[in-house]
Amino acid sequence: MTYNFNQFKSGAEQAVEWLKREYAGLRTGRASAAILDAIKVDAYGNAMAINQLAAINVEGPGSIRIVPWDSNVGKPIESAIQQSNLGLSVTMDDKGLRINFPQLTSERRAELAKVAKQKLEEARVRVRNEREKVHSDVDKQEKAGGMGKDDAYRVRQDLQKLVDEANKKLEELLLKKEKEITE
Repeated sequence: MTYNFNQFKSGAEQAVEWLKREYAGLRTGRASAAILDAIKVDAYGNAMAINQLAAINVEGPGSIRIVPWDSNVGKPIESAIQQSNLGLSVTMDDKGLRINFPQLTSERRAELAKVAKQKLEEARVRVRNEREKVHSDVDKQEKAGGMGKDDAYRVRQDLQKLVDEANKKLEELLLKKEKEITE
């Protein structure tokens, strides 16, 4: 008997994608436009993402240039970035805004590494929850007589291989992020 692991695979892939998005928002020593994704600006009566209001360009390893499409939203963008507590310095000029990424201190690097590990654990919990769904489904099928003990054992073995693969992907993301933080 073959078991359909598509739902588990989808859930595990969602956990991996979620972790990628979370890590994109963690500030490292390099300028990254992804860090601005979580910031919402009050403009035109709505809370909007910066990339909906302006062009964002990485100018170098330590700065980003934001060029608003409407000059009236420059000040709201500036205040939203300052209120985000990301530790970024913002300067406004005639071309738009420049975001400078100050060098990380060793304490801040340690904090970021700790946050990265917490995010990894949250992603692992998501994978475990998906695994538990499959386990309960297999138990139901086994009790109902739709699956024998040997088949259930094989399904659980295959499931563990998939869980190990997902956890390996998550670990690789953590290692990559830790490397970015320490550079």
